[in-house]
Amino acid sequence: MIMIGTMNLTRTREKGDFYCPNCSASHSYRLRARRPFLTLYFIPTVPLGAAELFIQCDGCSSNWDLTVLEMDQTAHELVREEQFRDEAVRSAVLLTLVDDAITEPEIQTLLQVASDLFSRPLDREELGRLFSIARQSGIQAGNYVLTVSKRWTMQQRLLALQGMFLAATAVEEDISPKKLATLRQMRDWLDLTDLEFKTAIDDALNYDCV
Repeated sequence: MIMIGTMNLTRTREKGDFYCPNCSASHSYRLRARRPFLTLYFIPTVPLGAAELFIQCDGCSSNWDLTVLEMDQTAHELVREEQFRDEAVRSAVLLTLVDDAITEPEIQTLLQVASDLFSRPLDREELGRLFSIARQSGIQAGNYVLTVSKRWTMQQRLLALQGMFLAATAVEEDISPKKLATLRQMRDWLDLTDLEFKTAIDDALNYDCV
């Protein structure tokens, strides 16, 4: 019986140093080539298609497109900062929608928080799209924050919490129990101490919001 199959062979072509976006630090890397082969009795014999090239970080083992070598640390940090701003805005939007209701004061607060607190201006049309996407996708605020906050710095976590708090308390006399419960859980989801959580909320209370 002839045993034929396929397998991928990965080889290192060269080594060097680069700034890893995942580690947020400089690390050595390997330029690797991955190529599928036809096997005969588990022995690679005939290459199938062209080799796929990628960069692998020796620090965290994450894989990157070759263009990662073209960006310096400053460029990477700018990209990560822009990513955080988008994620912080989405977190505030999701927190506002935990009770599936949205009011005009909350809309105004979200627009101001996005612009002033997160330096991420957006208009009502874009905010409306974010609301629609959030409702259609069914993403929960806690699940989203728990996922994206893993790459946030401590300062970013505190800032995002302030934005969510301001959005949730835009109508102080009508804060739903769901919003309050979700805000309390943010301490654990953001991996904050009681003091860090309290300090962030206290700072948010001093923020001049519409």
